[in-house]
Amino acid sequence: MFYTIFTMHSNIICFLILCCFCFTCCHLQERVEEFNIDVQKFQRELVPFQDVAEIQSSTKGIIKQANFSFASYYNDQMVLQGSPRKAMVWGYATNGTQGMPVLLTVAALNSTDTYKTVVTQQLIWSVAIGPYEAGGPYNVSAKLKSSVITLTDILFGDVWICSGQSNMQYPMSKVFNSTAELADTVNYPDIRVFVVNDKTSNMPLSDLSANGGILLPWTKPSPATIGGKQFTQFSAVCWLYGKYLYQQLKKPLGLVETSWGGTPVEAWSSPDVLNKCGLKQTNQTNQLTHHYESNNTIAPLEGPQEFSVLWNAMIHPLLNMSIYGAIWYQGENNALAGHHMDKYNCTFPGMIDDWRKKFHASSDTDSTFPFGFVQLAGYRPDYSISSGFPDIRWHQTADYGYVPNHRLRKVFMAVAMDLPDFQSPLGAIHPRDKQDVARRLVLGGLAVGYGRNVSFQGPYPVQVHVSRELPYNYTQVEIQYSMALTQLWLDGFEICCSFARPAVCETGKSWWLPTTTMQAYDRANVTESYASQCDLESLVGVRYAWKESPCPFKNCAIYGTQNHLPMPPFTYHGERFTRHFKADGSFHVVIK
Repeated sequence: MFYTIFTMHSNIICFLILCCFCFTCCHLQERVEEFNIDVQKFQRELVPFQDVAEIQSSTKGIIKQANFSFASYYNDQMVLQGSPRKAMVWGYATNGTQGMPVLLTVAALNSTDTYKTVVTQQLIWSVAIGPYEAGGPYNVSAKLKSSVITLTDILFGDVWICSGQSNMQYPMSKVFNSTAELADTVNYPDIRVFVVNDKTSNMPLSDLSANGGILLPWTKPSPATIGGKQFTQFSAVCWLYGKYLYQQLKKPLGLVETSWGGTPVEAWSSPDVLNKCGLKQTNQTNQLTHHYESNNTIAPLEGPQEFSVLWNAMIHPLLNMSIYGAIWYQGENNALAGHHMDKYNCTFPGMIDDWRKKFHASSDTDSTFPFGFVQLAGYRPDYSISSGFPDIRWHQTADYGYVPNHRLRKVFMAVAMDLPDFQSPLGAIHPRDKQDVARRLVLGGLAVGYGRNVSFQGPYPVQVHVSRELPYNYTQVEIQYSMALTQLWLDGFEICCSFARPAVCETGKSWWLPTTTMQAYDRANVTESYASQCDLESLVGVRYAWKESPCPFKNCAIYGTQNHLPMPPFTYHGERFTRHFKADGSFHVVIK
């Protein structure tokens, strides 16, 4: 009797379980169909991922979490890119979940938004969220089956990448007034910082290396996180740029530092850029070690020199991150002999174009996001050296001398040649005054990146007029500038005087000769020079501040009257010094 009743109950229970299972399967199928949406409506195409075997291979340096997880650079307290851009959120799923729905929620105090996506065959899930206005905090949660992962204290704002070599890596603990600067960091909790660790790779990585690819996860600023040890924590230029920018914008900012001392632009560039510039990939390690020396202090430049290895390991993994802009402090390494200095006017603009193109293709980043850079400071107190740094400064502007220009659109720079620090304890190659560098960068960032009506450039020549001054028969050079200027010194200008015919400005056929200038009395934006050592027909070029260290601290020859920004160096000769002659033998040159 007992056995019969038990059997009946068992059959009923089994029947009920079977019904529930069928119902659940049908319901799940409906939910899968519901979630089987056009993913392109919610996300852009991620950087292509390797297959699962490659993702799981530690030798490839690709993170593949064993569990349902966010990608490596997502954690509490981070900043996601806000309006007008969407923010990309992505991560990993476990084996066997291909095609299953992932539900993402963005929750604030009074609102919750829900986004849906599915796990790909590569066990990746991703979704673009927003755009969200600046602010927070938010919680961002992702759910796969019964697993839920959550990021807390998330802000939406503008994300800036800070990259380059040792002057970008230079720490806050070594700047002027560092004690007060570090104590002030706690007053900016809406700025969040993140540091990519120094890593190389011979292949592009889809995520930061599983072997210590992150030096500092997203965190709020403090003396401990921003100070750190020499070249091991947060960038002074990056932090000060973010701090001064925040003071103007009053919105959350995310600062991502990815830099490495002693590295050339080629290491940060993809093969696409290098091939276009005529530089061939090589698998051989460049073993050369160069040094900058100053005041018996040696600053070794021993970063990786191989092409694309930092692009692969420290930039490519970030492409799925929506960003607002980038700043760059590099060039010292390429100023060294044998480091492709002559190609910098191709590689640097090409790198900017390539970063923009590939961030835009992989996230909702603007295809012409603002890009700022620091033009190199003076290095040695020898004012006669006229190679290396002057050429790099010129090539940083794609040989225009100023930015933005037709080649470098939405690009801004901080002129730093008048900010030398010959007594720096870390060598004169590492000046301690990062505050002025950051302030000048922020002026360009506000104008070019945010459309603010601020003066962000120093004077610049727009026309040169060369005539014969009678009765002395001197050659007179008159240069007209873009704005009113203050002239502190008469020195700094040189003319190219040819001794060949036809007259050309070429090595072995001409000299660069210094010429003393004066500011014209009747117009505030003109200087005049009397080039008595060169006749009218032989003058075929003009340049300014063409020295490794053109001047002492904030004491170059020409500054803007209203903004006190220095005039950047320039050189015009050859095709850029096309002379338009008049009947009396005088000529003018329009600077383009």
